[in-house]
Amino acid sequence: MLDGFLLQGPEDARFTILLAHGAGAPMDSASMTAAAKALADAGFRVARFEFAYMAARRSGIRKPPPRAETLNPEYEAAIAALGAESPLIIGGKSMGGRVASMVADDLHDKGKIAGLLCLGYPFHPPGQPDKLRTGHLKQLATPALICQGTRDEFGTRDEVPGYDLSDRIEILWLEDGDHDLKPRKKISGFSAADHLATMAQAAKAWAERLPV
Repeated sequence: MLDGFLLQGPEDARFTILLAHGAGAPMDSASMTAAAKALADAGFRVARFEFAYMAARRSGIRKPPPRAETLNPEYEAAIAALGAESPLIIGGKSMGGRVASMVADDLHDKGKIAGLLCLGYPFHPPGQPDKLRTGHLKQLATPALICQGTRDEFGTRDEVPGYDLSDRIEILWLEDGDHDLKPRKKISGFSAADHLATMAQAAKAWAERLPV
C-alpha cells in the first residue's frame, strides 16, 4: 500500500490507471469508487489519489477547489510517487481529468504516460456553455478517451460534437448518463452499473490499441 493512494486491481495488470477526483468530492466518493471497481474488474491496476485541498478536508480544514491549472504540479508529483512499472494511463473524474489533460502532452512526449482517460470531462461550467475549457484540447497529441453521459450538464451530446477537438480524442457516449455517467433507468433502460461496465470495457479495448 502506497501512502496517499487507494489501489485495486491485479498487480500484474498490463496497464495502470491513475485517477484524480472531481472538484467537490473525494477519491473515495461513491462515483469514484464504482468507476475504479469497474476498471479494476476489467483488468486494470487502478490508483486513486487526492489533491492537497481535498485531503485537508479530512482534517476538518474546508478549502475551496483552487483553479484547475494550479493543480498540475500536484498531479505530476502523484505520478512520480506512484512509480508505476506498467504503462501508465492518467486521468480522472471531471476536474481531475481536466488537470490530467493539461499535463498529458509533456508527459507523453517524455514517454512517461501512454494515454489519457477522462470520466465526465467538464467542457464548460453548468449553465455557461460559452465558457469553454477546450483550448488545450485542440492540439492534444496524447491518445485520449473521454467517457461522457449524453445529458452531462458540463457538455452534452448536442454540444460537444461542435467543439474543435484533437483527432487523438475518442469519445464514448453513454445514453442518458449524467456527470457521474449515471442514467435514469426508467428512461434509458440502463443502470449505472451497466454504463460503468461499458466504460471499463471500452477503456480496455482502447488501451489495447495504445502504442506502448
